[in-house]
Amino acid sequence: MAVTDFPITNLPFGVVRRRAGQARTYAAQAHICTAFEDRILDLHACVEEGLIDEPALLEPVLNTFMGKGREAARAMRARITELLTSGAADAHLLPMDGAELLLPMRVGDYTDFYASIHHATNVGSMFRPDNALLPNYKWVPIGYHGRASSIVASGTPVRRPNGQTRDDSNAPPVFGPSKRLDYEMELGMVIGAGNPLGEPIPVAEALDHVFGFCIVNDWSARDIQTWEYQPLGPFLAKNFATSVSPWIVTLDALEPFRTSAFRRAEGDPEPLPYLADDAGFDITVEVWLRTAQMTEPVRLSRGNFRDMYWTVAQLVAHHTSNGCNLLPGDLLASGTISGTAKDSRGSLLELAWRGTEPVELPTGETRRFLQDGDEVILRAYCEREGLPRIGFGECRGVVMPAPQS
Repeated sequence: MAVTDFPITNLPFGVVRRRAGQARTYAAQAHICTAFEDRILDLHACVEEGLIDEPALLEPVLNTFMGKGREAARAMRARITELLTSGAADAHLLPMDGAELLLPMRVGDYTDFYASIHHATNVGSMFRPDNALLPNYKWVPIGYHGRASSIVASGTPVRRPNGQTRDDSNAPPVFGPSKRLDYEMELGMVIGAGNPLGEPIPVAEALDHVFGFCIVNDWSARDIQTWEYQPLGPFLAKNFATSVSPWIVTLDALEPFRTSAFRRAEGDPEPLPYLADDAGFDITVEVWLRTAQMTEPVRLSRGNFRDMYWTVAQLVAHHTSNGCNLLPGDLLASGTISGTAKDSRGSLLELAWRGTEPVELPTGETRRFLQDGDEVILRAYCEREGLPRIGFGECRGVVMPAPQS
């Protein structure tokens, strides 16, 4: 059997509708579905036929269903497995091609973390060679509040942003297209059952509030960011677009790929008690690039989510530790996933070391940062001996020219 991202042990959730110009295989309106091998099972249709008893699956997004919690997702995956094994739902299995994959949830809030110590050290050393990590990094998960309205589905073209930049410290800033556009390879944690305002989520219960994972590309305009980020952090350098993969892989599907959390270096402080956790995930992440001159993409990097300094449970627990309420469909992104090896760096900023070490491509081209027409393709998957490989699909985006100012 060919390798697939979506064996029966995966069964991620997503939302699809008929692609424009395609035959009437799919409904014209959004339907909640799951991916199985090279096909899609229409769960909306299964509910209408009485094969599944879950009215929340008749909605156009997953928020209500996700809000029912992890147990509901577990029970639904078991029922879907029964239907696929018995063939009872075969009439509602549809080909992948012809489907337009949509954002699977309505994102009310979006938080982006900075959970990779390797990424933080790399970036910090470019700007602060003698003080790469700030004193708080090893004590507190660092994050910022992103822009939910500009989160887009995989495949949506991304316009190069305009903004203020200042390359010459002796001259005023200028306004125009970013010259240092970058990607960031991240994973996103989608909240299922939320928490009431004022009631923190204990770290031991945090994973019960995560519905699943997806891939996130946190597009970043590095030159805009350099000029604007002090004193309050990222703003227009980040909020012009964030791409999200269409399938949410559930925590139960990822459970067999749990691993111990990142081993902190000798001398590093232990997390404060409210952040005590040891739940990592063994998830390989890859970045691929296709330029306008290429017929096939080339892989730029491969890293692993197990190398993150802060765990998923720690991110959720810290986010809510002050009483902040999370809602179903909220997105928490990990921050760039980078390892110790050069080919595990999850951004061009690191791979090309702020443009001083251009990345050489098989076509003879080089890249310091992204050019118009470049397509960035992010992939993620889990592999372990004795277990079926499961994947997340892809998160794609083509860079388009900046709008005329």
